[in-house]
Amino acid sequence: MVKIIAMANQKGGVGKTTTAINLAASLAMAEQKTLLIDMDAQANATSGLGVMNVDLDESTYGLLTGTATLEDIIIEAPLEDLPDLDLAPTCGDLIGVEVELVAEDDRTFRLRKGLADSYKLEEYAFVIIDCPPSLGLLTLNALCAAQTVLVPVQAEYYALEGVSRLWQTLDLVRNNLNTGLAVEGILVTMQDKRTNLSRQSEDELRSYFKELVFDTTIPRNIRLAEAPSHGLPVVLYDTLSVGSMAYLKLASELSQRNGIHL
Repeated sequence: MVKIIAMANQKGGVGKTTTAINLAASLAMAEQKTLLIDMDAQANATSGLGVMNVDLDESTYGLLTGTATLEDIIIEAPLEDLPDLDLAPTCGDLIGVEVELVAEDDRTFRLRKGLADSYKLEEYAFVIIDCPPSLGLLTLNALCAAQTVLVPVQAEYYALEGVSRLWQTLDLVRNNLNTGLAVEGILVTMQDKRTNLSRQSEDELRSYFKELVFDTTIPRNIRLAEAPSHGLPVVLYDTLSVGSMAYLKLASELSQRNGIHL
């Protein structure tokens, strides 16, 4: 059965899209058929896989507005070494959806309906949804469509405060829109174990959220920063880098949490 995971955090700059791209690629590298859905109008998950200039009706915009089905917009990621990775791309015009759907009663359930109506969804082991760094309509669509939410959190002073605010939003979603939504886990990103602040931030998160925090952490790594400019996930850009190894380890840990042993 497919596992649908939203990658969400209302705070920007925490490695959310980096995690969406590289977790999806790492799962695909382990021969787990994976679909990455780009729900962020910045389209960084799309360009990060080397896809540019996406037409409006061949993107998640078309899926949300009803002019396209999921089958219409899914493309194979243009990466020969990752045949198990597909992409539902987006474009900058996606931002207009928030205005266009404002009067629609089902505006928060458009993505859920698009996935439910798809016969292709059953082909996948994992669906990863990249959300914008806000709690607007696009993120709500992702949270309503997902079974779980994975929260990337930067190892910094305000990390715990930011996650606490997100928790309040998740409670509202569970109470009003998606009663089955669970937390897949919290992922510590941009970790620098050489600094006391980074170590203390991670310790606080683990003390408060306990087993919800993944054992795997994602380090600061220049290869992770370079890979998107080449249209590649880090597992293809530099397979032996510490960033690549971290995401491969995360894919293994996530799979084990879901009863799959890679």
